[in-house]
Amino acid sequence: MCHYCGCRDIPLIKEFIAEHERVTDAAGDAARALDAGDVERARELVAVMARELAAHWAGEENGLFAVMRDDPEYADYIDDLVREHRELAALLPSLDLTDAADVRTLREAIDELHQHIAKEEDGLFPASLTALSGEDWNRSMAAWQDAHPGETHPGRPAPGEPKP
Repeated sequence: MCHYCGCRDIPLIKEFIAEHERVTDAAGDAARALDAGDVERARELVAVMARELAAHWAGEENGLFAVMRDDPEYADYIDDLVREHRELAALLPSLDLTDAADVRTLREAIDELHQHIAKEEDGLFPASLTALSGEDWNRSMAAWQDAHPGETHPGRPAPGEPKP
């Protein structure tokens, strides 16, 4: 991701990036577990990826993607990102990590995940700085909170906490 536009300083974008990092860390650990012959650990890590991605995607798609999709300039780009979400969501639970072909498929999916993340972090997230209004940011942050019940979001009080 670039470090020029300042989108990394937006609390919601920071959270999305942190989620990306947790998923790619789990993906890398899964690949290393497979390299070491630890299929059970790889399965656990793929399950971690799937859980983390499900919440992450809900936050993105119901928030940032939804408000940016209203602009025709971003609609096709976002549709492609959502399609990639759906493909990976269908793939992860279907993998048999004892099957060499499925292990290759997982490795390919991890490479594609890195490319997908780059599309968000280098394309959509910087564009959000100029595309979103204050209300759009509020709506996006609310969608993230809905997708992560019980978690606090930077810049937002936890449920039941007074607003600053």
